[in-house]
Amino acid sequence: MAEQEPEGRAAARPLLTDLYQATMALGYWRAGRAQDLAEFELFFRHCPFGGAFALAAGLRDCVRFLRTFHLRDADVQFLASVLPPDTDPAFFEHLRAIDCSGVTVRALPEGSLAFPGVPLLQVSGPLLVVQLLETPLLCLVSYASLIATNAARLRLIAGPKKRLLEMGLRRAQGPDGGLTASTYSYLGGFDCSSNVLAGQLRGVPVAGTLAHSFVTSFSGTEVPPDPMLAPAAGQGPRVDLATLVEAWLERVCAHLGLGVQEPHPGERAAFVAYALAFPRAFQGLLDTYSVRRSGLPNFLAVALALGELGYRAVGVRLDSGDLLQQAQEIRGLFRTTAAQFQAPWLQSVPIAVSNNIDEEELARLAQELVSVGGQPRMKLTEDPEKQTLPGSKAAFRLLGPDGTLLLDVLQLAEEPPPRAGQELRVWPRGAREPCTVQPAQVEQLLQLWVQQGQLCEPLPSLAESRAFAQLGLSRLGPDHRRLEQPAPYQVALSEKLQALLHRLSAGAPQ
Repeated sequence: MAEQEPEGRAAARPLLTDLYQATMALGYWRAGRAQDLAEFELFFRHCPFGGAFALAAGLRDCVRFLRTFHLRDADVQFLASVLPPDTDPAFFEHLRAIDCSGVTVRALPEGSLAFPGVPLLQVSGPLLVVQLLETPLLCLVSYASLIATNAARLRLIAGPKKRLLEMGLRRAQGPDGGLTASTYSYLGGFDCSSNVLAGQLRGVPVAGTLAHSFVTSFSGTEVPPDPMLAPAAGQGPRVDLATLVEAWLERVCAHLGLGVQEPHPGERAAFVAYALAFPRAFQGLLDTYSVRRSGLPNFLAVALALGELGYRAVGVRLDSGDLLQQAQEIRGLFRTTAAQFQAPWLQSVPIAVSNNIDEEELARLAQELVSVGGQPRMKLTEDPEKQTLPGSKAAFRLLGPDGTLLLDVLQLAEEPPPRAGQELRVWPRGAREPCTVQPAQVEQLLQLWVQQGQLCEPLPSLAESRAFAQLGLSRLGPDHRRLEQPAPYQVALSEKLQALLHRLSAGAPQ
């Protein structure tokens, strides 16, 4: 069964919903409307973080949830305990029998660029069922899209060549939030995560080395049971790494103008222990004690000892203080040390930084129910921003001859789609007058993924969605990609949808 598969075990549970969804379900059932056809859409009104774009994410989680959705006896019994005691038992029998076999889902592909007002997800099916689905699907899409968008913004700041590692699990919003954050940080552009479960369940590349607790656990009096290390080439006698490191420490301290007693012996012992375990992947965490007087000389002594045996250290990490200033100083010392000891590889040892890296610091371092029973519905409010667009809709992205994005168009589902090379008269959101656009290319945004409970086509892998997200971002114009005060991306309505919106707003009969 699907729920026994690794990803199935990570699926959200059916009662991850608001109680009012269950009370409304009871109301629909009591009114004889449980099987009415209904549709809801998930969209957002403003891009997160003050930007001009978002990344759509969470579709795979939604499909996983739908395919495993079934109210078990324990679920039904709990609902019975929180609903009125005189609730007709037949309602609970109805709940035991429901599934998502009548549910259809259209959505933006995972990793798509998304803009205000354009649906990320459209779900249709029996009214009672889609009411129970609304909250969990909103939860699964909203948080995933937020994380992916944040990751994409950080990737834009860092540029394409910097390596970004997500390490937020210990401060995440619980285990589910941690798994989601690790997964969709990768989709949004990070290279890997420290989260092992994200690697097991979602295929996220995992990476990690050592923490401060490892360093502080050593006092310097420890004697490795086997301090001997063979040369990297596999030929020649094994060497006592701890002894070789002590010899290098004297030379390094003399070069740096330090006393040989200044570097912390426990830190050095920790580095030696780690190097013995991972000679081909040695990385030093430099700021457990003092970067300049301890972490750096200890790292250099171990790295140069390993270098003598043909190994190359893979990097250092800084986790506190002025990260930029320290990184610049360390790079300079790597260069002088490389020249002093004829070790050119040391000049390019990567320097990683961690500890609450936000956009500013990284830059410094470089839904509503919209249709019931086939009748368009909308929320009427004095606040224009909170009005919803009526009816079942289709969405298209119009592109110029060079593939650049022109605008997105929303229209009623029954309207013929726009065609490349054909002039189209549309109403930009918030504009008082229509405009005409002639696209060179047209892309349909909302794709059919689930029809009557059946998956229509295989979902892309996480890595494929990640690549798709980066492709989309590369097509976005620089004014829209800008993270501070970006130019808004234009979303427009077809003339027919604009006219329907106007009639409903004015209270005109359909």
